[in-house]
Amino acid sequence: MTEVLPFRGVLYNRERFSGDDVVSPPYDIITPEMKETLYSKSPYNFVRIDFGKDLPGDNDEENRYSRSRMFFRKWLEEGVLLQSEKPCFYLGEVRYNLRGQDKVMRGLFGRVRITDLCEGVYPHEETHSKPKADRLNLMRACNANLSPIFSVYNSPEVKSGELFNRISDSPPYLEARDPDGAIHRLWVIEDQKDIDYLREKLSDIAIYIADGHHRYETALDFRNEMIKKNPAHTGEEPYNFVLMYLVNIPDGGLSILPTHRLLRGLSLEGPDPEEAVLKRIKDHFEIRRLDDPAGIIEEIEAQEHAIGLFLNGLEYGFVLRHNGADLPDIPPPLRKLDVTVLHELIIGELFPSSELAFEMDPELTLRKVKGGEYQAAFFLRPTSLEEVERVSLECLRMPPKSTYFYPKVLTGLVIHRLDIE
Repeated sequence: MTEVLPFRGVLYNRERFSGDDVVSPPYDIITPEMKETLYSKSPYNFVRIDFGKDLPGDNDEENRYSRSRMFFRKWLEEGVLLQSEKPCFYLGEVRYNLRGQDKVMRGLFGRVRITDLCEGVYPHEETHSKPKADRLNLMRACNANLSPIFSVYNSPEVKSGELFNRISDSPPYLEARDPDGAIHRLWVIEDQKDIDYLREKLSDIAIYIADGHHRYETALDFRNEMIKKNPAHTGEEPYNFVLMYLVNIPDGGLSILPTHRLLRGLSLEGPDPEEAVLKRIKDHFEIRRLDDPAGIIEEIEAQEHAIGLFLNGLEYGFVLRHNGADLPDIPPPLRKLDVTVLHELIIGELFPSSELAFEMDPELTLRKVKGGEYQAAFFLRPTSLEEVERVSLECLRMPPKSTYFYPKVLTGLVIHRLDIE
């Protein structure tokens, strides 16, 4: 059974700081250049805690995790960060523009009772061990959920729109603009009637992890560690909960973007790469030539179950449509996904030794192949929310980077401490 509860959040002191100077994007999209920019914005930018720099001479005692702990404790002591006096929910709103369309996403920051996966909280993507180890080290050092897990739920009966409208009529507690220009606003929900309503309506909902699988699995591992260390464990300690940003699918405002695939190191027979590639895939796909490769995205998004292909050395691209064969061992919710078809029938079966890379920007993807950095690019349509829900409820996993939920939720808006009730 899932529970979504209020908590005593830790927030930046708005009397001293502008949100633009101190919050940061999620750690997993921060480039080295972006990190330098965030460091230069303010000595109190949250990147120093959530994704600090490795320094020469670091060792087991002195490293970026120990520095994160030092900054977190010091900023709390100095009043840089303030803890809410009573448990609250926090409303987060993002106003953004996507392909010329203005959108608004609203969600609730709350602490969610940790369950084993697929017992109320559902994943949809495979994860890697290295990011989990990093996040676990950070959680041990700071004893806090520093960044929220972005999650969604599907409850048309939860009528939070009127409540959110009323709250957002007042000035936000904090406001910041992300690198893409989206405006993020945060409000504190402290009225007890509002808290009771939200707590009741969000009881026992199915929660789907949108972005933050590593963070959830890390929180689960940390909880299990703490249970072993605490003989007086009751199940109500803060480590039994994790910080989430929850968006109701029927409220709208959510977007999922595709992540395209780049390949190099392909072993192709013969002098003609086009013939070598198409020969391998022709048994699985209907293949149609597209004279202008710049139109691949528009072409595949206009139809169902289509994948775009562009090869180095060519002036044209291709649209591939799977013929439905050769995936009998794949569970039905995964079988029809474009990303599954691509990974199972092309990358995994036909080019298993190739080097795989990911890119969001379709124009940059094309340039990387035209310039010879990669031999081939495969372009994907966005995975739908309905597909995510179906896969999640079956407790299945898509390949990594099958979804890119957008916009990303900023880090440092609100923090959940695990060492205080």
